[in-house]
Amino acid sequence: MTITSLVENTSVVGMPVEHGISLYIQQENGRNILFDMGQRRLFAENAERLGLSIADIDTAIISHGHYDHGGGLRVFLEINDKAKVYIHKDAFQPHYSLKEYGLKYIGLDTDLQDNPRLVMCDSLTRFDDQMTIFADVIGDCCCPQGNSLLFGPSETQNDSFAHEQNLIIEENGKVILFAGCAHKGIINIIRRAEDVTGKSPTHVFAGLHLAKTPIEDAFISTLAHELTGYEKCKFYTMHCTGTEQYLQLKAIMGNQIEYLSCGEIAEI
Repeated sequence: MTITSLVENTSVVGMPVEHGISLYIQQENGRNILFDMGQRRLFAENAERLGLSIADIDTAIISHGHYDHGGGLRVFLEINDKAKVYIHKDAFQPHYSLKEYGLKYIGLDTDLQDNPRLVMCDSLTRFDDQMTIFADVIGDCCCPQGNSLLFGPSETQNDSFAHEQNLIIEENGKVILFAGCAHKGIINIIRRAEDVTGKSPTHVFAGLHLAKTPIEDAFISTLAHELTGYEKCKFYTMHCTGTEQYLQLKAIMGNQIEYLSCGEIAEI
């Protein structure tokens, strides 16, 4: 399996960047998957720069209802005329982020929600024996502190992230977990993935939503030690983790964690 980062906040190879995620996943069976779509058009432009075709995507998944993960949906539907887009049924509800100046709308373009190519998911969607989408993550282990700044579906209600879903792909004895921002807490998401598959993940690709957590905060080291408990799992992080926060994780986790920036490729 080959995972290419089309959108991420940073790039060490000189690619244009933006705040967001988009991963191009190529399976050995020939299936091409797009996991998230960034803010607007950059995912498609960077795919072209890297010699990858958005028109060749067979399946698309949007991890949750924030603009930096699903804002590129309109462009995707224009370029690709065949792939179904799997999105949680609550993803088009209003979502907001608390800024210094007040609340900012960070939701999706609601005029797209009735597009016939969208598949509205609930708690569990199984494609075949290789691929599963799941939501309904429970637990309170190491939930990101930055969640307190996010609201929806009302402007006075803290977001429960019921609209967040995650992807599992099983291939050649490997179990690869993809999470957008891991708002529900990456440990809780891993535990739910284990319940769904009966197996522990061998690889995790996820933003960890630590960028709002001070680097001196004990929360980061606590999370790092929890993740090292998954001794046989390799972690790739990006986006909302924050680069300084990643370095704090790296200092504890060593080679068990790597950063995947825009334009970089991971071979699994």
